[in-house]
Amino acid sequence: MSIFDILRPADINKGVEEFRRENNAVLLDVRTAQEYSQGHISGSINIPLDSLDKINKLVSDKSVPLYVHCLSGARSGRAVSELKSMGYEKVKNIGGIGSYRGEIAV
Repeated sequence: MSIFDILRPADINKGVEEFRRENNAVLLDVRTAQEYSQGHISGSINIPLDSLDKINKLVSDKSVPLYVHCLSGARSGRAVSELKSMGYEKVKNIGGIGSYRGEIAV
């Protein structure tokens, strides 16, 4: 990994593909409920960043892979840090839905 890999934003399209190949994985959208209702990736669950402490009600197994996204990738980056501090082991920031090229559900 080079310094350029660190600076390159996550590719949500690759992240969603990876999520779909992973057994028992969760696609976590940390945008607000209003943002989520305006369009989201099918199969994602919405837990806004400010309610992230509620994740254990939906995902109690801390070894479950979590693929986290938001609008741009900034909130999901913060969410990944919080989730890791809560003990979740496999957490990945896949970026922002703003650059998603797949179908959006409403």
